Amino acid sequence: MQAWRVHRNGEPSEVMELEETDRPTPGGGQVLLRVRAANINFPDALLCRGQYQVRPPLPFTPGVEICGETEDGRRVLATPALPEGGFAEYVVAEEAALLPAPDALDDAEAAALHIGYQTGWFGLHRRAHLRAGETLLVHAAAGGVGSAAVQLGKAAGATVIGVVGGPEKAAIARELGCDLVIDRRSEDIVAVVKEATGGRGADVVYDPVGGDAYAKSVKCIAFEGRVVVVGFASGSIPAPGLNHALVKNYSIAGLHWGLYNTKDPAAVRACHDELTKLAAQGVIKPLISERVPMEEAARAVQRVADGTSTGRIIVLPSGGAR
Repeated sequence: MQAWRVHRNGEPSEVMELEETDRPTPGGGQVLLRVRAANINFPDALLCRGQYQVRPPLPFTPGVEICGETEDGRRVLATPALPEGGFAEYVVAEEAALLPAPDALDDAEAAALHIGYQTGWFGLHRRAHLRAGETLLVHAAAGGVGSAAVQLGKAAGATVIGVVGGPEKAAIARELGCDLVIDRRSEDIVAVVKEATGGRGADVVYDPVGGDAYAKSVKCIAFEGRVVVVGFASGSIPAPGLNHALVKNYSIAGLHWGLYNTKDPAAVRACHDELTKLAAQGVIKPLISERVPMEEAARAVQRVADGTSTGRIIVLPSGGAR
């Protein structure tokens, strides 16, 4: 079968190599899946660079999220068992963790539902306890993770302010349903948020960026607001001023969604059931910007790494437009 392999750490476009290799063999409690579509996530770039919290042995195949097909024909969502990731024609995954792919979504859309939307749901509901009528500030609102949070925030009845970089991404954020869009390249995030909220600030901040995005967020957070730290796509990990959190009465909540798979797997399945219902109602739908054949995967991962992509880029091993 074909699979992208990483033999040394570095930039995705430089270290990912498309090779012929044997199909992986399932171990105890695992199943073999044919990959129908693989979603590119920022952690795939970090895996290539050797900067992710999980460092699989070299060589490995990146790709942490797929829509696959079991040998008995079931369409499922899975997180492949590294080091044999999803940018391949076949993967193995834990059978107990498989989730049924929603009928309302095609393969590419289904492949993008799992990690990003589960992260958004747990971040907004379990960690931040977002309530209808509150104001939600979402950084990187036109990106894969941010776009999911925008849709979930609107589904929860929140007023959503999206932060983006550039007019093209601003247009996408508006189409997603943001009530207000801020172009960080030409507008003052803090001033706009305060003006839009009558000086109150944002009740919840969803931050997959870190760095300057976090610094701006805590300057426009509301009394008893909640900042959900999801990731550090900017490459800069902020050092929170706890004295500032104290005097402004706001909370900082970290979110590592992967832990719920071991700490509370029942909650993961309940979340998937809720996401499936929302997808069936047309309330949420992953923003797929591109569907690329297997041969273009390395260049696509590099674009996600560079922050130049919008929405989700999906790799289709068969080259089709599923």
